[in-house]
Amino acid sequence: MELTLLGTGAPEGLPRPDCPCAVCAAARGGAVRAATSLLVDGVLLLDLTPGAALAAARAGRTLAGVRQVLLSHPHEGPAMELPPGLPAAGRVADGRVLTLLSGHRVRAVPMDAPGTGYEVVSPDGERLLYLPPGGAPAGLDAERVRSEPYDLVAADVVGRPDAVARLRVAGVVGPSTEVLAVHLDHGVPQGAELARRLAAAGARAVPDGTALVVGAYRPVPQVPRRTLVTGGARSGKSLEAERRLAAFPGVVYVATGGGRDGDAEWAERVRAHRERRPASWRTEETCDLVPLLAQDGPPLLVDCLSLWLTDAMDRVGAWDDAAWEGGGEKALRARTAELVDAVRATRRTVVAVTNEVGSSVVPATASVRRYRDELGRLNAAFAAECEHLLLVVAGQALVLRG
Repeated sequence: MELTLLGTGAPEGLPRPDCPCAVCAAARGGAVRAATSLLVDGVLLLDLTPGAALAAARAGRTLAGVRQVLLSHPHEGPAMELPPGLPAAGRVADGRVLTLLSGHRVRAVPMDAPGTGYEVVSPDGERLLYLPPGGAPAGLDAERVRSEPYDLVAADVVGRPDAVARLRVAGVVGPSTEVLAVHLDHGVPQGAELARRLAAAGARAVPDGTALVVGAYRPVPQVPRRTLVTGGARSGKSLEAERRLAAFPGVVYVATGGGRDGDAEWAERVRAHRERRPASWRTEETCDLVPLLAQDGPPLLVDCLSLWLTDAMDRVGAWDDAAWEGGGEKALRARTAELVDAVRATRRTVVAVTNEVGSSVVPATASVRRYRDELGRLNAAFAAECEHLLLVVAGQALVLRG
């Protein structure tokens, strides 16, 4: 089955008309994307968009052989002119199966938002799933999906990463499934930043006009198994860490800060973090990280190491000079080494968050200087065991390793 992506952008395209944002202003040349439209084997067109015939011609294809045009989402604005010879565009009722004269079978997949997804099976058995913008499959039970993974999934990975997570839970996105990001909008800068975010979800983007053979072997982006995200206060590091696992199900969110009775500001921070997380994630409030790292299971998101260190220093009395010199330093180093060893040995996917506190003024007290120094040592030791290292500055992630 040959798939030609006539467009890969959001319904309004990229750049959006009359949008002054930085992403749209920089969307020039290869970064320009027409509204998403997929041509399957020259006989099936998924989403009719303005300029589809010209886009097909630029890609070396023609729409002359198209026998079915299906829409995946409501199309707003003025009616589009139907290219000569094309059948009328329409949508299919959820669950209905169409069999084309070419031998392709198309099944309409219900969504949790306005729109319809389409499962396409070629005469030779290759399987493609196409999802509408802003949509995720609704009710992925045994009656609605097949047990074997799709060969290729084209979805709104940036806008709805949880859609990919649901497909992974259902077993229809597997290690060999190629995940393509479509319906790309101005929420993420194009180029290296887009590629980095998609790779974290095991996905990739391709330029308009790209033709692919569905089912042919292509390397799937490798998701880093251990990642450390560091940065200053309110830099966006927690949000960056959450993005890296948003397309994976059952994530265990390890909150090392716990609760603080009577602290309204802390309660508000906790609430904001919880509201950002997918409903399928589970929260563990603990600083006992070593047992979690030793277990097999879903990915871990640890937020954060700086609060873990605060707890560890509390336990060994490290804030008191006499206790520090009387064995506290040795005990803390042993506890830190145990954590680093656990990270080295873990088989789980881990994303950890920490703070950079060594770039400001020198603290006035010995105990705070001690904390600053120990956090720097912990960050360096933890980072040495991670394949991927990010520094977040002003909401922008800079790749230091990986």
